[in-house]
Amino acid sequence: MKRTAKAHWHGTFKDGKGEITTQSTTLNNTQYSFKTRFEQGVGTNPEELIAAAHAGCFTMAVGYGLSEAGFTPGDLTTEATLELDLTTFTISGIHLDLKATPIEGVSEEKFKEIAEGSKANCIVSKALSVPITMTYQYA
Repeated sequence: MKRTAKAHWHGTFKDGKGEITTQSTTLNNTQYSFKTRFEQGVGTNPEELIAAAHAGCFTMAVGYGLSEAGFTPGDLTTEATLELDLTTFTISGIHLDLKATPIEGVSEEKFKEIAEGSKANCIVSKALSVPITMTYQYA
């Protein structure tokens, strides 16, 4: 299976602009620029897309882990916060904040075990070489 996305850029680093389009067209000529990446502007940026991908992958992985353990997942919500170090222009880490409604038969200890396994083994986590931290709320 292959997934594709295209990016187009025109102009200088600070004054140029570009568009990103995904294979599914969920993003279709979606604007990105210096302002959307390093300041406040309308549009997206690569770091935001990595955070979104990680939140989606991790949350789905938690659902999978619960299902594989014989439980029916309830509501799972993750906010992924990517830290961009502007002095070195590197991603210094990602924090996953998971909120879940309690699931009958799943102790907090079991939930944490599944969440930790999902953090380590979701496809996007495996693709990243930055520290990944996690907090969870199971109530």
